[in-house]
Amino acid sequence: MYPRLSDMINDLFGTSIRLPIQTYGFFVALAFVVGAFILYLELKRKEKQGILSPVNKSITKGKPAGIKELAGSGLLGFLIGFKGLAMITNYSFFVENPQEFLLSGEGSIIGGLLLAAASVFSTWRSYNKKKLPKPVVENVEVHPYELTANFILLAAVTGIIGAKIFDILENLSAFLANPIKTLFAFQGLTFYGGLIVAAITLIWYARKNKIHWLIFVDSAAPALLLAYCVGRLGCQFSGDGCWGIVNVNPKPEWLSFLPDWAWAFDFPHNVIREGELIENCSGQFCRVLEQPVYPTSLYESVMALIFFIFVWLIRKKIMINGLLFSIYLVINGISRFLIEKIRVNPPYHIGSLEITQAEIISFVLIIIGITGSIYLILDHRKKTKKK
Repeated sequence: MYPRLSDMINDLFGTSIRLPIQTYGFFVALAFVVGAFILYLELKRKEKQGILSPVNKSITKGKPAGIKELAGSGLLGFLIGFKGLAMITNYSFFVENPQEFLLSGEGSIIGGLLLAAASVFSTWRSYNKKKLPKPVVENVEVHPYELTANFILLAAVTGIIGAKIFDILENLSAFLANPIKTLFAFQGLTFYGGLIVAAITLIWYARKNKIHWLIFVDSAAPALLLAYCVGRLGCQFSGDGCWGIVNVNPKPEWLSFLPDWAWAFDFPHNVIREGELIENCSGQFCRVLEQPVYPTSLYESVMALIFFIFVWLIRKKIMINGLLFSIYLVINGISRFLIEKIRVNPPYHIGSLEITQAEIISFVLIIIGITGSIYLILDHRKKTKKK
C-alpha cells in the first residue's frame, strides 16, 4: 500500500522522493475535482436546454478595502507564513507526520508576520486600484455553472464534517477513548454522513440561487458516482481500513482472469498500521494483515464507475426532474447494502438483530429512491393528462 503519494511514485518509477501528500487525501481531493467538472458540464447543459436560467445579482463596485477584508487577508497570510517557513526548515517532521505538524504549535512567527503584512498590503492595493470616488451598485448575470466552485467548496467543508460526525457515531468507543485524535484524523470518514450533510447544505444553497432543488440533484447524480469511484480508489491504494471480512476461500474459476489481490488482499504497509509487523521493514507503515480480506473498496470503485456510465448514458433521456437522482439513490443504496455483507463495519445491536449504520442508511435510500421514482412518474402523468 501507499500511505503517501510519493510511496506510489517511488514504487512505480524507482525514485526516492519524499512528499507530504497522503494518498488518501490526494484521491479525496481528486474526487472533488472530478465531481466539480461533471457538475459544471451538467449545469451548463441544462442551461443550454432552457431548464436552468441565469439569475441577476446586485454587486457593489469601487469600495475600498474594509477591516473585514484586510483582517481576513492578514490572518490567512499569517497562518500560511507561520506554517510555510516551518515546513521548509523542519521538512522531515512535516513529511512524516503532516497532520500532526499542521495541528502542532510548530511554526515561524517571523514568516507569519512577513506574509501577513504582504497579504494585507496586496489586498489594500488591489481594492485601491478599483476604488471609485463613489461606489456604484450594478446588476450582473450569474449563470448556474459559474457557482460550481461554491458548490464544491460547500460540499467539501460540510461533507467532511458530516462524514466525521457519522464516523464518530459509528465508532463511539474509539472516540471516547481518544476524542482529539479521532476528531483530527483524516482517516475515518463515513461516506453517507458526508452525503447527507452536504446534500442538505447544497440544496439550501441551490434554492438560495433560484435553482430548483430537483434539477440540481439530477445534475449532481453522475458527479456523485464518479467522485465516489475516485475516492474509493484512495481507500484501496492507502489501505485505510475500508476493507472486507477475512477471505481465505480459493478464487472461483470464473474470476481466474483477475489478479489474486483483487480477490483476497492482505494490505501490506496499510496507512492505519493494522496487522503484524513486516520483517526487515523500517518506517511508520510496517504492518500487514494476518489474513487476506476482500478488497471491498476496489469493488465499490468498480461498481460506482459502472453506475456512472449507466447514469451518464440515460441522463438526456429522462425528462422528469428528480427522477435521475431517485434512480441514483436506488442503485447506490443497493450496491452499498450488498457490499456491507462482506465489509468490516461495527454493527448496531437492536435486540437480536445486528445491522450496520451503512445498511440502515442504504435501505432508507432505496425506499426513498423507489418511492420518489413512483411519485414523480405518477405526478408527471397526472400533469400531462391535465394539459
